[in-house]
Amino acid sequence: MSIETTPAVATPTAPSPAGRRPDLAVLTRPDSPEAEAFRALRASVKFSHTGGDQPARSILLADAGAGAERPAIAANLAAALALAGDATLLIDADLRRPALHALFGLPNDDGVASYLRGAPGRDGALPLQATAVPNLRLLPAGPPPPDPAELLASDRFRILLALAREAAAFVIVDAPPVTAVADALSVAAAVDGVLLIVRSGRTRRTAAQRAKEQLLRVGANLLGVVLTHAPAGRGEYRY
Repeated sequence: MSIETTPAVATPTAPSPAGRRPDLAVLTRPDSPEAEAFRALRASVKFSHTGGDQPARSILLADAGAGAERPAIAANLAAALALAGDATLLIDADLRRPALHALFGLPNDDGVASYLRGAPGRDGALPLQATAVPNLRLLPAGPPPPDPAELLASDRFRILLALAREAAAFVIVDAPPVTAVADALSVAAAVDGVLLIVRSGRTRRTAAQRAKEQLLRVGANLLGVVLTHAPAGRGEYRY
């Protein structure tokens, strides 16, 4: 099996004037508190481990109620790793509502879904796309399939992850909310570790606890929690 990369040049999505649309803060606002927060998260990820002594190289960003912010968090973490010189692969495993390709201005006509469905002429190659960020490649979701949960629970998805690990030092995966559909649980059981995203003031405690319990039930390695929009005092970071 092999890795296939489609060259592409794209400009990351810029923040909207109102600041409402998630953007790649580590690129568009590198001196911002948000960008610094992602660099701190990068440091934590690089020192995280699996149940043994092996580093956690494939990591799922699991949503316990972060809303539409989750894809941008995954993209920013991946970009931060890539900017530090680590070959990084970002995978969009949200086969229902893919968003990562739009953040990077790339097409979504081929990706995870088409690979898992065994697209003709693929010969085992992953349809990776180069991004405008050095060391960062994207595997988009591809056209939404009728059976996303079944595809992500298949042995072929584990093969996809094995190929991804061969292609990069770090693999960051985005997937649908944990408590909404079964997709993320299948991914969580296959990756090295999981970061649970919780939004301060919006995610209910019961929802976060339920997401944690579901992840642990499938044997996921829960690395920690990413808390967004936490209140901060004067002079402190606001992300």
